[in-house]
Amino acid sequence: MSIDSIASAAEALREAEASRTPRGRITEEWAGLDLEAAYAVQRANIEARVAAGERVIGVKLGLTSRAKQQRMGVDSPLTAVLSDAYVLPADQPVALDRLIQPRAEPEIVFVMRDALRGPGVTAATALAAVDRVYGGFEVIDSRFEGYDFALPDVVADNASSALFTIAGVGVAPEGLDLALEAVVLSVDGEVVDTATGAAVQGHPAEALALAANALAARGEEIPAGSIVLTGGLTDAVPLRAGGVVSAEFTHLGSVHLTAE
Repeated sequence: MSIDSIASAAEALREAEASRTPRGRITEEWAGLDLEAAYAVQRANIEARVAAGERVIGVKLGLTSRAKQQRMGVDSPLTAVLSDAYVLPADQPVALDRLIQPRAEPEIVFVMRDALRGPGVTAATALAAVDRVYGGFEVIDSRFEGYDFALPDVVADNASSALFTIAGVGVAPEGLDLALEAVVLSVDGEVVDTATGAAVQGHPAEALALAANALAARGEEIPAGSIVLTGGLTDAVPLRAGGVVSAEFTHLGSVHLTAE
């Protein structure tokens, strides 16, 4: 894709987000929107956010379950960028009138003590760079009608990023078995799903390592101090006005989302 086409595709996604109007796949409008071009579109929109005053604070991983990867025809997670505008304070409800089709998914969240740069990062070296581990929720909000997209579409759309919130107290990674860390997902007090950290690439640190190596191939790293969302542990559930979505973790506390 040409630089002009990348800029046009990026602008189309910004317009969909700003107007809260979902659209069709951009892969059907812009020829040549492969994965490399999709990351260029993603980068263009992050640069626009930074120019508007936002600050990059971390990394998000998507497609971290092997089942989702098989459906999309990839063998590693995709990456997206977190800005400070995505932070949802724990006591603040999700404002549905600012979003298009929000859904929530529980996540294991890392805060990095050390920078992480590939290639050659393993799960062990990735976990050794982690300072604290949190339970959290990500609110995703695809700009594509009905979450209907191809892989380059969702990459360009910054992996449907919208908001995230984390539990108040972090836990040191030493002594945690994150593959066995369990979460119970409830909607309005009714349990709707359960999972463990193994749902994320077999272990969240494995997903973190794969992301660091993928970023290195694009000349990027995960800086010290970064927040890393490691991927949804369960399927995402829709958010509805007046509803409460809760995630109860074994060792990482509880997180609750309300919507209005």
